[in-house]
Amino acid sequence: MSNAFACSIKRIRFDENYQPADSTRLTTNFANLARGESREQNLRNTLRMINNRFNALAHWDNPQSDRYSVEIDIISVDLDIEGKGQTFPVIETLKTTIVDHQTHQRIDGMIGNSFSSYVRDYDFSVVLPAYFKNQPKSNAPENFGDLHGKLYQYLVNSEVFKAEFKKLPVICLSVSTTKTYYQTANQHAVLGIEYKQDEYSLTDDYFHKMGLTVRYFQPKNSAAPLAFYFSGDLLRDYTDLELISAISTMETFQKIYRPEIYNANSAAGQVYQASLEHPDYSLTQIVYDRVERNQLAVKQGQWTEEHFIKPYQNILQQWAANYAVERNDVKTNAA
Repeated sequence: MSNAFACSIKRIRFDENYQPADSTRLTTNFANLARGESREQNLRNTLRMINNRFNALAHWDNPQSDRYSVEIDIISVDLDIEGKGQTFPVIETLKTTIVDHQTHQRIDGMIGNSFSSYVRDYDFSVVLPAYFKNQPKSNAPENFGDLHGKLYQYLVNSEVFKAEFKKLPVICLSVSTTKTYYQTANQHAVLGIEYKQDEYSLTDDYFHKMGLTVRYFQPKNSAAPLAFYFSGDLLRDYTDLELISAISTMETFQKIYRPEIYNANSAAGQVYQASLEHPDYSLTQIVYDRVERNQLAVKQGQWTEEHFIKPYQNILQQWAANYAVERNDVKTNAA
């Protein structure tokens, strides 16, 4: 029996002693914090922000806002293309566990949250710039993201992944800075006010090829809506505490890395377009090199091309041509 395209999963705890694995992308939300002289303080402050936000949202039977804390594991899903023991870290994501200090329970949180992918770096930092250089006024190529989408669906639907996690991931990202979002009358008790948009972003289309639909919600006391990418039914498949763990984790990272949007001093209105040029915002106490982070994404895309795309190009093309995925025709799922 062939072991080609065999999946494996690794876990590492994200805490104040966290040291990124050699295979981790240095631009990930979590790894980028664990660099330089401020690494331990960065990690402590980040975890404190996550816990504070969680308790603010899970306010019932929680008068002192200290009932819960959130533990985070970094999940790396690796793929052995040829079945020879040489693995490549295809995706990295986060798994939260909620600790209830009142009942002394450990409660499953969300799998997903952040999303890290070398192949995505390759697509956006190598493939797309080269394509637009020759065709500057065109849209992205029709097959853009096809391989990545199939790899993602293959991994999360694998027996290895299903044995580890009871539910499919929910990925929570920033809204696009190129699209306009419109507030609706729909409001969820945890996720907050729902927004819609008339036109999907390139990221929305890219995640659609991963089999994911998208909805946009602005939680209570948030500065801007978040984009939630998911399979199935976001509102029915996940508990309130699971949703809160995703919000508190990812809103914290967005406040750190996109303070102009998520740590703005005024909240999004009925019609909203995010901007990284917004001047009225506050910085967190997290220290990192923003310019270096952007430059590393390009280097990581080039590294992926050299160590994954080119060496396995023929195998990947043949596999992708024969791997059928379930395509969801609806990108957004109204309540």
